Amino acid sequence: MEKRELLYTGKAKSVFATPDSDYLIIEFRDDTSAFNGQKLEQLARKGKVNNIFNTYIMQRLEQAGIATHQVKQLSDTESLVRRLQMIPVECVVRNYAAGSLVKRLGVEEGLPLHPPTFELFLKSDALGDPMINEAHALAFGWATHEQLVRMQALSMQVNDVLANMFDAAGMMLVDFKLEFGLFHGEILLGDEFSPDGCRLWDKATRKKLDKDRFRQGLGGVVEAYEEVGHRLGIKFD
Repeated sequence: MEKRELLYTGKAKSVFATPDSDYLIIEFRDDTSAFNGQKLEQLARKGKVNNIFNTYIMQRLEQAGIATHQVKQLSDTESLVRRLQMIPVECVVRNYAAGSLVKRLGVEEGLPLHPPTFELFLKSDALGDPMINEAHALAFGWATHEQLVRMQALSMQVNDVLANMFDAAGMMLVDFKLEFGLFHGEILLGDEFSPDGCRLWDKATRKKLDKDRFRQGLGGVVEAYEEVGHRLGIKFD
């Protein structure tokens, strides 16, 4: 599929048009950011690692019956995806307390959450991705009730599939963010699933294997991402 004009440049990905208006090409870059772009750095191999990792996860979800925008990986850093009309609401599932939940509620980091929590955030870098509820989404027209119900059901289904998968590989899926969009009226999982958008800890040591290594200046970011992939059987070369 031919890559045409650049449509959008995000914090870590670029989106290009194709000859078919139903499809886009996403390029994963080595750029890494945190705190809504306040901390920026380029990390060698990160684009390649995230693209290959995301392809693997999307394939596993498709095999479990969860429809995604992923079509196929085109190169080390590029993937062909379906063009979605994105719903501007991020869905966050938490299996353990971490990050903003700890700050907001003053609970202990690593506290198991039974059942897992489900939260909604407005996708807006300018506003710092504020937490919202269903009433906000409905009142401002960001999503319909039916869309929100479907997004929650799909998010919990993703959690069931991936939490078990990571557990079998010796890791804890602490929390993760998902984005959804519409493709010819059907809600599909969009964006990406990589260690950039989730928290993963080693089960035995609770070593952090995700983007918190960048946020907290722990180093070894891409090496941690590769370790996660290797535990799952992903080959990056």
